[in-house]
Amino acid sequence: MMKSKKIALINPPLLKDASFHPLFPPLGLTYIAAVLERDDHEIAVIDCPIQNFDHEKLKDELTSFRPDIVGISAMTTNIISALKVAKDVKDIFPETAIVLGGPHASFMDEEILEQNPWVDIIVRGEGESTMLEIARYLPEWGKLADVKGITIRKNGKIFKTPQRPYIDNLDTLPRPAYHYLPMSKYKIYGRTHLPIMSSRGCPYQCTFCVASQMFGAKFRARSPKSIVDEIEWLIREYGAEAVSFHDDTLTLDNERMMKICEEIKRRKVKIPWGCQTRVDRVSKKLLSMMREAGCHEVSFGVESGSQKIINAIGKGITHEQSEKAVKWSKSEGLFVALSAILGYPGENKETLQQTIDFIRRLEPDDAWLCIATPYPGTILRALIEDMGWKISNDWNKYDTSHVVFENPELPAEEILNARKKFYDSFYTPAYMIKQAIKGYLTGNFYSKVMARIALNHILWRITAMF
Repeated sequence: MMKSKKIALINPPLLKDASFHPLFPPLGLTYIAAVLERDDHEIAVIDCPIQNFDHEKLKDELTSFRPDIVGISAMTTNIISALKVAKDVKDIFPETAIVLGGPHASFMDEEILEQNPWVDIIVRGEGESTMLEIARYLPEWGKLADVKGITIRKNGKIFKTPQRPYIDNLDTLPRPAYHYLPMSKYKIYGRTHLPIMSSRGCPYQCTFCVASQMFGAKFRARSPKSIVDEIEWLIREYGAEAVSFHDDTLTLDNERMMKICEEIKRRKVKIPWGCQTRVDRVSKKLLSMMREAGCHEVSFGVESGSQKIINAIGKGITHEQSEKAVKWSKSEGLFVALSAILGYPGENKETLQQTIDFIRRLEPDDAWLCIATPYPGTILRALIEDMGWKISNDWNKYDTSHVVFENPELPAEEILNARKKFYDSFYTPAYMIKQAIKGYLTGNFYSKVMARIALNHILWRITAMF
């Protein structure tokens, strides 16, 4: 009979200079926890940022729990903190198995194992089935070579097992194990706003993104019934007041999206929700159905005001498609958020200004100007390396607000100044008033939130002057 293990799943502490702060419970860790608890393992999920745990407090918590296995979420922005957690645990419990997973670990697996002897196992890609097998086999380390989707040390060398097939039927996954977390802390300006995942996989190959490598190019979707069941569960069990779909492209399958909307309306579920999708995967009819089903916010990646840059990114969209999607969304009263990329290879002063002008012309409710960031595993990173451009490995700066590679045509200072100038002229008192009016006249959840965010930005700018 398999022995039950004590397994700690950790979202690492934020470093002092971190620019990212959590809004949502960690979906990946809570899905893994839900799968592991079905095998009767004793689980602890520790979300250090939301629980205000630094590394010392985390060590105290783990010393009390005494885990057999520690799984650590390792994204690029938190990898330095994740590796410190790994070393701290190994120093205290030398026999504890240290497992890293997530996008950064998946694509930097060999380097991590070569440079960090206190890390034992890297999980590549989806983690649920892989972690389940690891927990079943340990402490028989010799059996790990049979576990698909991991990178380990074997006979003194780095050994990669074959890629694990993706979970084909996502309806077989249990609901996220949120009961291990302090769910009352996950609020946005006092409102409980929770995530949901309705699909995985992306057939597109955008050069700045690793979604298709992490979760496959095949679009795998949950059934409308399963999705709406979970929304009702989030409302009933955790008092959700808004829901955010964390799919890469929620409306990839328009027919499925319409069925989700129909199911929400049929059950009379009343909750605002938001999503991100592509401008070429919506129609006026679909957006109207989404609004009727409670959609308050839609986010589009329009990427650039230069079609040349859009083509280089491999996005496969046009300015006309972006203009139509934004127009249709606004006509339905949706909160429209747009994202664009600044400083992509080939960018110059002219294309940079074209992007800023394009965003202004579209008049979104919110805009994210993301600096091109060559995350490990992306085509963008390989492109920059092939060109021989200088690239930083200061992972703390991989947050899309820092310039981390040289662009001979466009100095970093110009990118940063253009970005700051845009934000300072976007989040104004007039913007705050506009969003407040929209929020309270129409009841739009996201407009109310953005009015508060804009106010904080304005106050920050005022205090920064003194």
